[in-house]
Amino acid sequence: MAVTPVVLALSRSGEAVAHRVAVSLGAQVHGREGRVAQADAFFPNALDHARDLFAAGVPVVGVCASGILIRAVAPVLSDKTKEPPVVSVSDDGAVVVPLLGGHRGANRLASLIAEELGATAAVTTAGDVAMGVALDEPPEGYRLVNPGDAKAAMAALLNGAGVRVTGNNIFGVEETGGAVELVVSDAPQTPSEHRLVYHPQSYVVGVGCARNADPEALWDLVTETLQTAGVAQGAVAAVATVDIKADEPAVNTLAQRLGVPMRVFTPAELEAQADKLANPSDVVFAEVGCHGVAEGSALAMGGELVVEKRKNATCTCSISRANHVPMEMKGRARGQLSVVGIGPGQSSWRTPEVSKLVAEAEELVGYGLYIDLLGPLAAVKTRSDFPLGGEEARCRYALERAAEGRNVALVCSGDAGIYAMGALVFELLDRGPENEGVSDAAHRVEVICSPGVSALQGAAARAGAPLGHDFCTISLSDLLTPRDDILRRLKAAAEGDFVIAFYNPVSKTRRTLLAEARDILLQHRPADTPVMLASNLGRPEEHVRYRKLKDLQVDEVDMLTVVLVGSSNSRLAQLGQGPRMFTPRGYARKIDGDLSDKKGIA
Repeated sequence: MAVTPVVLALSRSGEAVAHRVAVSLGAQVHGREGRVAQADAFFPNALDHARDLFAAGVPVVGVCASGILIRAVAPVLSDKTKEPPVVSVSDDGAVVVPLLGGHRGANRLASLIAEELGATAAVTTAGDVAMGVALDEPPEGYRLVNPGDAKAAMAALLNGAGVRVTGNNIFGVEETGGAVELVVSDAPQTPSEHRLVYHPQSYVVGVGCARNADPEALWDLVTETLQTAGVAQGAVAAVATVDIKADEPAVNTLAQRLGVPMRVFTPAELEAQADKLANPSDVVFAEVGCHGVAEGSALAMGGELVVEKRKNATCTCSISRANHVPMEMKGRARGQLSVVGIGPGQSSWRTPEVSKLVAEAEELVGYGLYIDLLGPLAAVKTRSDFPLGGEEARCRYALERAAEGRNVALVCSGDAGIYAMGALVFELLDRGPENEGVSDAAHRVEVICSPGVSALQGAAARAGAPLGHDFCTISLSDLLTPRDDILRRLKAAAEGDFVIAFYNPVSKTRRTLLAEARDILLQHRPADTPVMLASNLGRPEEHVRYRKLKDLQVDEVDMLTVVLVGSSNSRLAQLGQGPRMFTPRGYARKIDGDLSDKKGIA
């Protein structure tokens, strides 16, 4: 359960219990607007908010009826091995019910809450009822090698098979002897249906490598070293290295294949381990600034060196063992920048992946209005608001914060790659500090781009299907694009008979380009070509209307309006709920042709 839970308070009757639970878990309280007096954040609709949190991978504890949470998450249930825990608590705090994710933290969460409240945890999963433990949910710091066999092992125990423990009894179960064996070892073991193997994650692999070393070369060196040392891959808790190797493909691939975090240290932090190194090197010191990368990184995580530096032509590795489990994660993470588009505004148009990245982020960076649109999902997070016009400073700041090892989300409206910050992030990364780019450390962060629903798509959906054939988008802002280039593109799009979506159609000081665009288009398509004006898409004040091209007026358009101009083939279908705009793709001609052929045969 990597993400801190959110506690939902839906009424005054459960508000006090919600705050007690939140304090015990170190969690936020999100309260229903108008029904709860105090909360870290407020939401208008309980079903929507619980569903948004669940889709984002956030554990949910609702002080409310179980049925409310069930109805909320039911539409988005898909994979029980990946979904977050959901727990309900009665308003009086007497009963705690783990509803979903029992073996992914919900049972443990329910037990913690019940202990705090003096309540009853209504755990119903068979293993917990029969034995008081879930064998597929080992204590923190231990990894189950064969989770797919846990179900069969639990079934055997429930049917009367005895249990025996080899190694540390991490579950505290009573040994009765029999068919099911629980093996706890840091050495490689052979698992089976009735032999569950648990590894204490108490080892660190410190590594170094040449720039752009082959990932397979490092993988082969590390796996061979672990095998020689008698250490199972599952007993590795982290991969550690010097910070200048944070973006090295071989190191990142190694951590991913081992399924563990990567931690990095500055050369100065590694040099602090110099007196403990078994193989200090003046050559390494001259090149990196410390006398040992592999051994120094392993030692910097704490514990003792158990395997001295081993190397091949391009890579080095060493292994240390911690003195306790779970291991303290020292150093810092690589740093991650998620460039996310949150859609036009409403949460139902925000993708689950974007919601998850926002929920996991330590800091949100963006135009203040866009962060506000995240609502409770942004509550209590560190946020850095930038004004319109501060785009470069916004991206630069986000990259440099990520360079310090933080998980940062750069929040954009619509899709981050469409007239938003995505391109600017990569433009800064394509420059060095000497060319007004970003620092070397910023070049080493992990950048994740996640798609969002663009204003173009939102407007098209509200219209009907205006993008059924070829289309293009044109920004009418001449702040960054020369006016002559905009006019040239307008003329080309008009001659090509594209459906056109105009972004940034007007501003307080720029009022003429939209009128010029209208006049250019009128030279190439009918005066009654349908035009859709969509303002504040996805928000309560959303306003959609249609005009003929000849009647398009600049004064009814603002910066929050998307202007969709049809092609010469676009039409308005008059339906019961009003007009809907569409652009035929040619299927009707095919249908008419097929009908004609059939009539000819007849």
